[in-house]
This record gives sequence, C-alpha cells and structure tokens, in this order.
Amino acid sequence: MVSVRLDNALEHQLNLVSAQHSKHKSQIIKEALVCYFDLLKKESSQKTPYELGKDLFGRHQSGDGSLSTTYKQKIKKKLHDKNAH
Repeated sequence: MVSVRLDNALEHQLNLVSAQHSKHKSQIIKEALVCYFDLLKKESSQKTPYELGKDLFGRHQSGDGSLSTTYKQKIKKKLHDKNAH
C-alpha cells in the first residue's frame, strides 16, 4: 500500500478525470504509473547515435591511419605537383 500526497491542482485534475471517465482515482493512478514506467523503459532501451551507426563507421577504410593528421601535407604536395608541370 502506498499513499501519495498531491497538491491541490493535481488532486482537482484527478477528481475531474475520475468523474469524466467513471473510474476510481486509484485506477487512474495505476494506469498513469504503467504508462510512465513504459516510457522510462523505452528511453533506457533507445540506442545512442554511435550505437545506431557503429556498423557503418570505418566500413570503407583506406588502410592509411594518418589521413586525418597529414591531410595538409598531402594537399600541398598535390598542388606542388600540379603546378610543377
């Protein structure tokens, strides 16, 4: 058994919904908790952006692990070679 203290606004809303839907307040609270727990479960099971794409990352590798650190030198060399002709 659990007791819950509600502020006046929440209690008023609960009373209105209870009367409109002809349901006991405890039933409405139980249904709301089930929905809330389902939402939490969905949020915790959602994959991160990395997890969604991890099978695609590095899929078409060049084999050269220095591309991100030596790109400036490679561009300079290509420009130099192009202008040397």
